[in-house]
Amino acid sequence: MRTGVIAKKVGMTRLFKDDGRHVPVTVLSLEGCQVVAQRTEDRDGYVALQLGAGTAKVKNVAKPQRGHFGKAEVEPKAQVVEFRVTEDALVDVGAELSADHFVAGQYVDITGSTQGKGFAGAIKRWGFGGLRATHGVSVSHRSHGSTGNRQDPGKVFKNKKMAGHMGARNRTQQNLEIVGTDVARGLIFVKGSVPGHKGGWLEVRDAVKVARPGEAPYPAGIRSANNNEAAPAEAPAETVETATDGQEG
Repeated sequence: MRTGVIAKKVGMTRLFKDDGRHVPVTVLSLEGCQVVAQRTEDRDGYVALQLGAGTAKVKNVAKPQRGHFGKAEVEPKAQVVEFRVTEDALVDVGAELSADHFVAGQYVDITGSTQGKGFAGAIKRWGFGGLRATHGVSVSHRSHGSTGNRQDPGKVFKNKKMAGHMGARNRTQQNLEIVGTDVARGLIFVKGSVPGHKGGWLEVRDAVKVARPGEAPYPAGIRSANNNEAAPAEAPAETVETATDGQEG
């Protein structure tokens, strides 16, 4: 089991295939995704990699965290996440992961915080059909109806689907297909929508229900000096439409 990556959601666009078909994709960006620390069985009781991504101003980072990043010799990170791995999948501290950590056709699981909708009614929150819009209902067509029984049990049961806070919860979208990657620009193109808003941080892991393809690098796709060259003027494999006004998760 290898590590995942921390990516930032850029937005949605579409990729055109050679036969003219277009695929709606979500663009994910890797921004300085580096290994900050290792967790070992002897010292910590479990095996994992602590990854950091993005950049944070030094003045906004607490002194203990500054020492932690200084020990790893990496810049202060805006987001830090731990990924459980096997012992043979440990990566050296300070190594930076690249977009070729995943390959086209691979399936991944993406975890993120959904868009917050505030206080929502039962119809919007749970997809209820509403009350009859004919005789017998007086200006309450979008109410959720009765919420309990009679004197016995005389209460509303827990987990009753009612109005309340909607969204802003951690959710995992499983079995999303990697359409392609752009190593030079650090971009990953995922088919379909993913949780969260533009600019939100996401955790991208190998799918647990689909086997990892053999061509995926193990233990990880490490960014080398050859990957630091400037991005080409045009997309390397497929034409990318610059518009980002598509459906979003």
